[in-house]
Amino acid sequence: MAKLKPIAFAVGIMLLIGAALCLYFSLRNLSSIRPASAYEDMGVHIFVPEEVYPVQRENHATGRQKRNHPTTTVYIVRYRAEDGSGYQYKYESGSVESTAQSILEADEPIERRVLSIPDEDGYITIGADETAQTYETRQKRTYWTIAGVSAAYLLVWLAVNGLLLYKRRKRM
Repeated sequence: MAKLKPIAFAVGIMLLIGAALCLYFSLRNLSSIRPASAYEDMGVHIFVPEEVYPVQRENHATGRQKRNHPTTTVYIVRYRAEDGSGYQYKYESGSVESTAQSILEADEPIERRVLSIPDEDGYITIGADETAQTYETRQKRTYWTIAGVSAAYLLVWLAVNGLLLYKRRKRM
């Protein structure tokens, strides 16, 4: 039992730091979410797979795996709008090329809603059943959930350690 106390304390501190970072970044990202009114709905478009290409990404492994392989290859399937509007959608199929190639060979069209961002002269694509309002709501819900879970862990950690400190001082 005595050997587990330092390990439990170290794990608790690591989780505390992780929770604090998650709370900070989720609140920062919440403030950068565009309102639904910042998007212009360009309608639902049909996209067909056009090509597969590899992209090098940072390997998130640790230790020897990270040293030996600092990057990993991810295969992107690029879709283009069937109507010739020039819209594109990129789908990360993972690190197996055959998965991406099978998507390309299946040649199945997908429907995506295009939301234009007039302020930045760009666009994003979302699921065909979503709207700008539901997209904004989903983003907010995600970040509020992360912030809530992180804040709850911080409060529990403070309460437990406060109680332990109180008991230790009471014994003295």
